Amino acid sequence: MSETIPTTSDSSSLDSISKVQSTIQALSHIVTVVPPSLSSSPNPSLALLHDPQITSQISSLLRQPNSGAGDNNLCRWLYDTFQSSDPNLQLVVLRFIPIIAGVYLSRVLRKHLAGFEAVLLALYAHETTSRAGQAITVNVPDLSHSSIYHETKAPLKKDDTEQNLAVVSPSLEPHGTVRSSRRARIVGVALELYYSKISQMPVGSKVDFCEFCVVWAGQNGDMYKEGGVQEKGISGTTESEKEREVNEGRIPLPWELLQPVLRILGHCLMGPTKNKELSEAASAACRSLYARSLHDIDPKAILATESLLRLGKLELQSNNDFDPTDIPKSHLITL
Repeated sequence: MSETIPTTSDSSSLDSISKVQSTIQALSHIVTVVPPSLSSSPNPSLALLHDPQITSQISSLLRQPNSGAGDNNLCRWLYDTFQSSDPNLQLVVLRFIPIIAGVYLSRVLRKHLAGFEAVLLALYAHETTSRAGQAITVNVPDLSHSSIYHETKAPLKKDDTEQNLAVVSPSLEPHGTVRSSRRARIVGVALELYYSKISQMPVGSKVDFCEFCVVWAGQNGDMYKEGGVQEKGISGTTESEKEREVNEGRIPLPWELLQPVLRILGHCLMGPTKNKELSEAASAACRSLYARSLHDIDPKAILATESLLRLGKLELQSNNDFDPTDIPKSHLITL
């Protein structure tokens, strides 16, 4: 009788399933309810990523006042899950990065959050290793130099070519702890990693991110809403509970943190997945960040956020079958 010899791919698949089952088993000791369908699913890691019951429980635990401590079991689970090196399980951890980063940045000035920092450092170390610490650059076209389709008499100098390189993400240095001077960079790299997998993230995760952007901005951007302009609050008026929460969560927004934030919002506004709730949340986030950039008088941030607002408006018009080349009927002359 012939025997079936397991292939490398079969062995890898069994190892991945074993990791997922162990991860689900560990999670069952942290959350209240684990649906039986997770273990029986043909793709348990994908089911874990999209299961609404699990997502709701983990999100609730991450938002609790005592979350993020060094001895927090959920933070330990997230850290171990990401360190499993299973790409599908790493997506599960990335799904909760908006909440982790949002709660961490809003509270870290008041209390030490070693659990959240361990997860963020794990993501930062992963990205540092995968990029070998190198910067991410793009070559920006320059009209002062001839293109490849034109003949040139003088060869280009090396310095001229290097001047056209734009740094999308600076080089990375290893960090074992989160210092206040490097906090924005470490969280920014975690958001860059989230952005690289954003097409695989559930809509709910992106909505969470947009809501935290409003909190981080600490500014009410409703005055820039299309169709109506609201006056700024008059001193002496009572703030609503939501406005108080936004003001308390206001954080510094250096470019190394704001840049990946704007990239993620760009996807939420103009990505292939059309979702009304996500579009509205992303638009609100852009308005708040635009108001914040005006408040801080930050030219680079003003240009970027205002561009996102305009692009979001164009995207909305395109969804309504708007064609800028159409001649308005009111301008037609009837002979």
